[in-house]
Amino acid sequence: MKKTGKLDYLELPALGGTLDSVKAFYSAAFSWSFTDYGPSYSAFDEGLEGGFHTDAAEGPKQPLPVLYSENLEATLAAVENAGGTIVLQIFSFPGGRRFHFKDPAGNELAVWGE
Repeated sequence: MKKTGKLDYLELPALGGTLDSVKAFYSAAFSWSFTDYGPSYSAFDEGLEGGFHTDAAEGPKQPLPVLYSENLEATLAAVENAGGTIVLQIFSFPGGRRFHFKDPAGNELAVWGE
């Protein structure tokens, strides 16, 4: 069961290589398998779901933890009320909707919901 605040996904940049080289490495080293979503994104599900993004304009510059929310609007309000800074308002993506925020330490995280 998914609960609000659960670490649910991890996006990783793959800017130093090609998507094929990153997939080949993790496949060879750890037997990971991937699902491609277009030419610049490939997802994995190896205990923690996540994906690699090669598009420098759209992808994260550093690892991006993604939390789950049962009610995205309520979670956005809670993040703001707790002192978080919203850096991307709620937007749609293949699979749902999400927003990004920075915590008081400057770490960027995302929150997604269906």
